[in-house]
Amino acid sequence: MVELLNMQENKWDDSHRPWPLPNYPWGMKQRWGDLLFAHYPIQYDVLRKLVPEGLELDSYDGVCWIGVVPFRMSGVRLRGLPPVPGTDEFPELNVRTYVMIDGKTGVYFFSLDADNWPAVKGARTFFHLPYHYAKMDIKNFGDTVLFESKRRDQTDIVFAARYKPVSEPSLAVKGSFEEWMSERYCFYTINASGVPVRCDILHHPWILQQAEGEITLNTMLSKQGIIVDNDRPILHFSKKIDVRAWPLVSPATGKLHF
Repeated sequence: MVELLNMQENKWDDSHRPWPLPNYPWGMKQRWGDLLFAHYPIQYDVLRKLVPEGLELDSYDGVCWIGVVPFRMSGVRLRGLPPVPGTDEFPELNVRTYVMIDGKTGVYFFSLDADNWPAVKGARTFFHLPYHYAKMDIKNFGDTVLFESKRRDQTDIVFAARYKPVSEPSLAVKGSFEEWMSERYCFYTINASGVPVRCDILHHPWILQQAEGEITLNTMLSKQGIIVDNDRPILHFSKKIDVRAWPLVSPATGKLHF
């Protein structure tokens, strides 16, 4: 594990990305830690009604997936500036699926909840992301992570889980589900005019572990009209990953979007 994590620290190499990075500097960096991927299968026709038409759905072996992803955010910093005050560390919870435009595969977020109002406001404003302010807690007890979230303005939208890794860490096998769901190097969102825009990101290949746990509360899906095939998710864990994000661009032209 230590050797794999040290490999991540050594170099910001982008040769593993499926397309080149934009020809301008990254704008933000951050670290995600103690992360759980909880994936649920969902029917294509059900998902198609929930995702904007400008985004093509991506599937693995003909199956679409919804990911519920709790983690610890830290080290948020804009390029050339010191760490953003008040963002040293806070919990976050994402609900996502997998899409593409012109063959460039990425992530589409149904929602992002965070226990940090400046981060919520900034992401809404500059990245057009559906962030929500939530009361959250994340704690470690040995290898076990306890995570709780309740949205502040919609208190019936809740999530609670405990989870831990149960296998040795490794890189995803090429062509596997683990590679398909994790090796994503952009996200897509919809701007104020209803047009898709893309944010390119860079991270090292994910170091993943099989996980086990119990999700004791979860209305993150039902309250957003997301009906999955079953309530038994596939679980994976990642200890940490560092991420850099570029400003938004138009997928059609590659030009900066303001």
